[in-house]
Amino acid sequence: MTLEYIRYRIPGDTDAFEQAYARAARFLARAPQCVDYELSRCADEPGTYILRITWTSPEDHLKGFRGGDLFPGFLAEIRPWVEAIDEMRHYEPTAVRGAGGAVPTLYDWAGGTEALERLTGSFYAKVTADDLIGPLFAHMDPAHPRYVAMWLAEVFGGPARYTGERAGYPGMLAHHLGRAITEPQRRRWVSLLADAADDVGLPDDPEFRAAFLGYLEWGTRLAVANSQPGATPPRSAPVPHWGWGVAPPYQG
Repeated sequence: MTLEYIRYRIPGDTDAFEQAYARAARFLARAPQCVDYELSRCADEPGTYILRITWTSPEDHLKGFRGGDLFPGFLAEIRPWVEAIDEMRHYEPTAVRGAGGAVPTLYDWAGGTEALERLTGSFYAKVTADDLIGPLFAHMDPAHPRYVAMWLAEVFGGPARYTGERAGYPGMLAHHLGRAITEPQRRRWVSLLADAADDVGLPDDPEFRAAFLGYLEWGTRLAVANSQPGATPPRSAPVPHWGWGVAPPYQG
C-alpha cells in the first residue's frame, strides 16, 4: 500500500472544486488500483485541501491507473485545478501507529476493508459449495463478494462506497426482491458467515462478535421479509449504520 497526498490551495470557487472532485471520484471508485480516497478541507484556511488516496502500490498508481482507461476522465474533471497543487507525493506507512482513546468503529475493529474482503471471499466460497443456499447464487457476479464487503464496510462505519458506487439501500434491496428466501436458507447464511469470520481471523472478542452477529440476524431477517412474493418494503432508505450497542469494546 502507498498513500498519495495532494495539497491544493484554491483561490476561487471552492464549491466548484468540491463538485468537480465529487465527479472525478467515480473514476477512483472504479479503479482496481485504488483502495480508498478522502478529500479534506482545512478548517483554518478554507481554501486549502488535502486529497488522500490509498493505492495498492506506486506502480499500480503511476502505470496502472494513469496508463489506463479511467485516468483521462478523472483528469478532465480536475484539470482546471492542476495549477493549484502545492504538493503531490507518495508516502509509505511506518510502524508508528496506534489507536486513540475514542471508541473505534466496528469497521476499524474488524480490520477495515482488507479484512472484510477476506471475510466475503471465504464466505462465498462456502456459499457456492452449499446445497441449501448455493442455488441462490448460481449466477453470481464474480465481483459480488467485493460488493458485499463494501456494504458491510459502510454499515460498520467505514467508507460510504456502497452508496457512492452501488446505489446504497435501493441497490441492495433490488438484490432481494422476489427471491423468496426461506428461514432455513437465512440460518445457513448466518452460520456460514460466522464460520468464515473464524476462518479469516476476524476479532473474536465477545463485544465484537455480539455486535457483528446482531447485525447479521437483523439484516438477514429483513432480507427474508423483503424477498417474499408480494412484499412492499420501502424503496428508499439510508444504509444502516451499526454500532456496538450495549457492549462497547473492551480495551483494557
